[in-house]
Amino acid sequence: MANSSSGDSMTDRIVRVLDTFTNDRTMQTASEIAGRTGLPPSSAHRIVGDLIRAGLLERDEENRVRLGMRLWELALRGSSALRLRQAALPHMEGVQAIIREHTQLAVLEHEEALFLERLSHPDAGANITRIAGRLPLHASSSGLVLLAFADPAVRERVLAAPLRAVSRDTVTDASALRSLLASIRRRGFVIAPGSIEAVSTGIAVPVRDHGEVIAALSVILPRDAATEPAVAALLDAARGIEGALRAMR
Repeated sequence: MANSSSGDSMTDRIVRVLDTFTNDRTMQTASEIAGRTGLPPSSAHRIVGDLIRAGLLERDEENRVRLGMRLWELALRGSSALRLRQAALPHMEGVQAIIREHTQLAVLEHEEALFLERLSHPDAGANITRIAGRLPLHASSSGLVLLAFADPAVRERVLAAPLRAVSRDTVTDASALRSLLASIRRRGFVIAPGSIEAVSTGIAVPVRDHGEVIAALSVILPRDAATEPAVAALLDAARGIEGALRAMR
């Protein structure tokens, strides 16, 4: 697609517009989108109008826009995430029946943990994770598993970057994080108390397809809860997901 005077392509500009929507910011005006993207107002309004006509955005009666159903529809067609979610969900439900807190499925995406699914009990404890939400790799149990088994180049980039403290217990020392990642690869799971919230413990295991780690399956427990039953349930569920993925080939 043609470049603008600033050098970015139309595709770049469309992605910038769509990226302004977050879990907490689901509705915006075209003017707000222009401010957040840095695009000229005329360009932002034109792109928003084109996306509305294509069904990728929708406009409400107050002239605000949100992500459209067609975007969701297109994203699911042939999606590897959909295949993974379909394979994982029955086994996640099995974990949730045992744990009765929070059970989550995440993948590595742009050096963050992207959450595809979450099951929660009504009386479960604290958990900031949302479906389609992201967390730093170094500061969540799922992220730690994904980082431990990621391509070495990805690990080195994360280890070389500033490691922001999300909570008092987040590992922010690169040397300590490197040792923790090596331990995760040896043990095949991680127990991460307080890495996101002081009152919670995250536990995660890898999920493999063709021998490659493609996801992390995790639970979030109260800080003082026993961890052994959760580890056993997660490892069993991961094996079940891997079997389901093989059957879907």
